[in-house]
Amino acid sequence: MEEIHGIVIVGGGICGLATARALHGKGISSLVLEKYETLRIDGVAIGIHTNGWRALEQLGIAAELRDTATLITEYHNVWQKDNKSTHIPVSGMDPTDPKRKDLVEALAKNLPAGTIRFGCGIEAIVADSADGHCTVLSTADSNTIKAKVLIGCDGANSVVARYLGLGNPSYLPRLVTLGLTSYPNGHPFGPQFLRFAGDDFAIGRLPVSENLVHFFVSRPSPSTAGFHDEGAAQEYVLEKLPEFPAEIAEMVRRCEPGRESLKTLTRVWYRPPWQMLLGRFQRGAVTVAGDAMHVMGPFVGQGGSAALEDAVVLARALSRAVPPGWGGTGDAAGTSGDHDKRRISVALGRYVGERRARLVMLSLESFLIGTWVTTKSLVKRLVCVAILALLGSHSRRNANYDCGRL
Repeated sequence: MEEIHGIVIVGGGICGLATARALHGKGISSLVLEKYETLRIDGVAIGIHTNGWRALEQLGIAAELRDTATLITEYHNVWQKDNKSTHIPVSGMDPTDPKRKDLVEALAKNLPAGTIRFGCGIEAIVADSADGHCTVLSTADSNTIKAKVLIGCDGANSVVARYLGLGNPSYLPRLVTLGLTSYPNGHPFGPQFLRFAGDDFAIGRLPVSENLVHFFVSRPSPSTAGFHDEGAAQEYVLEKLPEFPAEIAEMVRRCEPGRESLKTLTRVWYRPPWQMLLGRFQRGAVTVAGDAMHVMGPFVGQGGSAALEDAVVLARALSRAVPPGWGGTGDAAGTSGDHDKRRISVALGRYVGERRARLVMLSLESFLIGTWVTTKSLVKRLVCVAILALLGSHSRRNANYDCGRL
């Protein structure tokens, strides 16, 4: 069985759904291929900064997600070993992280029927040797889908990224446990983000609403091989619980292990900044977005926000190359002449160029912080500190970035 589509998006996660929604907002159809049988609403909260909320406004769902959000008014950093702490007030522009479930469902809502095809995994991708105007996708159920535009939003282990020659990302020897803790009668933490660093662990705590708190606990992996079993990794991370401050330990205990509200990452994937600078993110009418393009460690909390920016910038670029109504199946997918292919290729090149400069800086900052917290080399730590000092308050500038109108 063979189908022809104008725009195919591989991956129905946050970036894939955001891209489909952005394209729909410009009157352009797309087909999202999701290997799972349902929306991936598992997981905890997703970090969204001011720049991400600006992208959500362009996607038309910021208002409904803000209904239950709390504004962060202060960042509190505590270093246990040095017995030091800092309080950094903010303008109150940053709402707290939305639950992944709420964000995914909001992105998927109101997409045209048939936009998302579940249970459709991609096994292989090749260029169409017949006419050169399509990319051919072979599915796990032995069907063939031809795409005139292919967008890979399929995460760190992206099949589309491999087709482009990007290869697999690297990973840090770090384990991260994420959780959501419920306080039926309200939590006592106020609108404050807390980051607490001990000798060999770090904790972050962020209120999601008056009754819900998102947290992470990070700890070095005991070996370069790491863990393959999430349960064992989680047990290892949380064995430091007695060393946590009492209110933090209680918060983690209230989030019972084994529940959907507690998840441990056994791999912290990233693409280094030099790959972001030199990597090939486009091949004709094929490109990538989200983690498939720029997976980074959680150290600057920008992975989700950057993916939402990608969706807005990509849809805006494509809308300048194809007319409204383009992108369906068969004849509705639009013409496929050399002129159209060149126009689309140029548009995707502009998207990649616009995103590359932004993503190099995000990945550089995340890479430096990740190296600083994982290396035992004093020289490397000093180099990381020096470069971060040169970058100055770049982190806040990253959070205040505006990707522009859809």
